[in-house]
Amino acid sequence: MKRLLILFLVGLAAWQAYGKYNRRDVPAATIEPITDARPARQSSERPAPEPRFTCDGRTHCSQMTSCEEATWFLRNCPGTKMDGNNDGVPCEKQWCR
Repeated sequence: MKRLLILFLVGLAAWQAYGKYNRRDVPAATIEPITDARPARQSSERPAPEPRFTCDGRTHCSQMTSCEEATWFLRNCPGTKMDGNNDGVPCEKQWCR
């Protein structure tokens, strides 16, 4: 009986510790603030479209899938290695002929 009680207490302590650890692990940024439920006002301006590409660390032509994508990366992302002759046209042998 004594062993069963000790095992129960150890299990209870582990469960409590896990609960505290699990709650601590949630970043505050994932909690969304409560917003006003009223609909947004209609504006005559159109919102800017979402960019089709994002700077995600790709720097070489072999990592691109089109001339448009390579050109966007060359103009918007630092450290690209796609314009060997510095003429502003990336991936001339592969995508932008």
